[in-house]
Amino acid sequence: MGQKKYVRLSITLKLLFFMLFFVNTYSQYVFRSNAIPEEISLYNFTTIADVGQRNLDIQFVIANYNSLSPKKLKTESDDLGFTQNNFWAKTELENPTDLSLKYYLETARPITDLVELYIFDVASKKITKAVSGDNMQYSVRSFDNRKTIFKIEIAPKSSLILFLHLKSDGEVIKMPIKLYSSENFIKTVSEEQLFFGIFYGILTIVSIIYFFFYFALREKTFLYYSLYVIFIGLMQFSLDGYFYELVTPQGGWFSLHAVLFFAMVAGFLLGKYSEVFLNIKKYNKTIYILFNIVYFLAFVLIFCILFVPAALAISYPLANVLGLLILILIISSVIYLYYKNKYVDGFFTIGIFFLILGFGIFILNNFGQVPNSFLTQNSSKLGTGLEVIFLSLSMANLIRNLKNEKNELNRLALVRSEEMNDLKSYFLSNISHELRTPLNAIMNLIDSISNEVQDEKIRKNCQIIKYSSHSLLSSVNDILDFSKIEKGELRLENNQFDPVQVLEHLKNNAINIAKDKGLGFQFSKSDTIPDFLIGDVTRLVQVVNNVLNNAIKFTATGFVKFTIDSELKTNNKASLILTISDSGIGISKDKMDRIFDSFSQNNIDNKRKFGGLGLGLYIVKTLVDMQNGTIVMDSKINEGTTCVFTIDFDVSTEQKKVEAPVKTVIDDLDGKSILVVEDNPINQMVIKMITKKWLNTTVVYANNGQEALDAFKTNQFDIVLMDLQMPVMDGYEATIAIRNGDAGAHNSEIPIIAVTADVMETTKERVKEIGMNDYLSKPIKKETLYEAVKKLV
Repeated sequence: MGQKKYVRLSITLKLLFFMLFFVNTYSQYVFRSNAIPEEISLYNFTTIADVGQRNLDIQFVIANYNSLSPKKLKTESDDLGFTQNNFWAKTELENPTDLSLKYYLETARPITDLVELYIFDVASKKITKAVSGDNMQYSVRSFDNRKTIFKIEIAPKSSLILFLHLKSDGEVIKMPIKLYSSENFIKTVSEEQLFFGIFYGILTIVSIIYFFFYFALREKTFLYYSLYVIFIGLMQFSLDGYFYELVTPQGGWFSLHAVLFFAMVAGFLLGKYSEVFLNIKKYNKTIYILFNIVYFLAFVLIFCILFVPAALAISYPLANVLGLLILILIISSVIYLYYKNKYVDGFFTIGIFFLILGFGIFILNNFGQVPNSFLTQNSSKLGTGLEVIFLSLSMANLIRNLKNEKNELNRLALVRSEEMNDLKSYFLSNISHELRTPLNAIMNLIDSISNEVQDEKIRKNCQIIKYSSHSLLSSVNDILDFSKIEKGELRLENNQFDPVQVLEHLKNNAINIAKDKGLGFQFSKSDTIPDFLIGDVTRLVQVVNNVLNNAIKFTATGFVKFTIDSELKTNNKASLILTISDSGIGISKDKMDRIFDSFSQNNIDNKRKFGGLGLGLYIVKTLVDMQNGTIVMDSKINEGTTCVFTIDFDVSTEQKKVEAPVKTVIDDLDGKSILVVEDNPINQMVIKMITKKWLNTTVVYANNGQEALDAFKTNQFDIVLMDLQMPVMDGYEATIAIRNGDAGAHNSEIPIIAVTADVMETTKERVKEIGMNDYLSKPIKKETLYEAVKKLV
């Protein structure tokens, strides 16, 4: 019985080999000893059969190959289409020479899931199997290479029959079948590595650079572009087999679907980048909506890839279709913008052209519409590489445009800032005028009343009003000085002054304020203080006043001490050393570093309790620094504060004269006539109150500049006191008119004193420019006004 089975098996094998070798439907490739080729394309000697979803073994294929309806390959890399079918291919090699031939067989694409090679040796009747494909661990592959490569050795005087089994999950299956000699294989691999190295190097550099640009500029275009370059690189990396070899060598789901996933994400990012770069949302809502529809379809397809395995059969062609739709939308956007004469960067257009050319050829190659070659296989790389270069140039233009736009915005911001500064200056000038006008009346009236009344209670109330007025004036001055500091308009003056007299006057005022709070006040001075110093006495008074007032303000019980000293230096200079200490609430160490900042107070509770703008010490520090001085503050909580500031002044050579007996001061202008140009009745009243005590003085009032010019027609004046802000014709216009001879040629040089509540530096400069002789700020002191007038008449 066993003998019969053996006979039947023998007969079956003989029949099998008879059918294999004598029923040939194709030609075999025969090597010639005089011309061993370096590279051979076997497509003319190969047939292929589509067996659908049937899983056939090699024995069945050998026995029934001709019944599978094989067809000859038409090109060097036949396109078998998007398919999940099994394919079997057959070719034969004959080596009649005495040489042992070694070749590398390349077939299928690197992303093909399964490729099996069966080598049947006719002489030995032996079948050898080799496997490749990315649906397995990389280490299981028969040959260690990213591509589908098999090593073949053809013995002398032998014939081999090669059977290839190919299977994929819906991707395009290509059927190249080439033999490379060892030398030619190494050369080809080297050339490919050089090409791929340049390609992936460009993508890596570009993606990193523009990712940095995104973080630097926070412009979404850079983010979309950088991510697009990354994902298009990953897609190419997967197509070339590197992703499988280097990232997912264990195989698995992601290894099989990486190309499709990366392609869909890259397509979305390309569309998003182009849409944002071209600002399609602004220019064409319809195209913008179509972009979003394609994005939605892309995400639906990604969802299907991830969660609906049955959809893989149609996912690959749909991905290519969506890629074409995105390209069509980009082309439509560019054409539309050109049609509407909107700006489109030329480099962007060129880059998109190369992308379309490259991917268009690649997609057409996937659909089998163009012949397969190294150029068509890598057309997407060439297109992507050139596209990335030109799009990078367009992004460089975008950076330049953003820079120009930023510069323009900065210019506009600067113009706006200057306008706001002018507006602020106008506002401060106006508020100064509005506040100083009533203060002028209050301070002069209360001074007059306090000198005339004998009732002690009334005098005391007048003193309170006087202190309050000075406090309000100090706050107004602080606001204006703060504005001047910010604008860099604060100027120092150099005048001779008596430091002891000035500081003792400040001491006397401080004693009265301290006494009202029930505080002790200690004052001491050195005998080494020079008689006269040269500097800005107004700013010195402001510094001392601010510190003294703070010491009194923040001391509830105890004392305030004020000490003045000096130190002579070389070059006829002297340091004025002022020390002010108190037993007040003190300042914590963590607040000391910020105590000289603007709007700074010890804490918010103190601000509510003690009031104030928080500008005093900031202005003090600024004024001391401007005079190249130093200020040191030491403080302890609930123990008190000590402030020491030192300012250098030039020493005047003038000596103090022996004081003569005090004589009664009589203000007499010897018959001079004054024109007062002032629109405010209160200010007119103040000047009347001051000038009524001047002997031999005539005063005429005009309500504006035009009335002043008219007054010159019927009166002769010796001097003009000119307000600046008035209706009809302001003080500037009136002064210019007088200087131009509109009030008569003989009056063009008449002395003019600006009497204004505007204390801005620009106002002082403007006053000098138009020819005024002097400048007085309100509130007016009667002594100051008389001295200014007397000096000019």
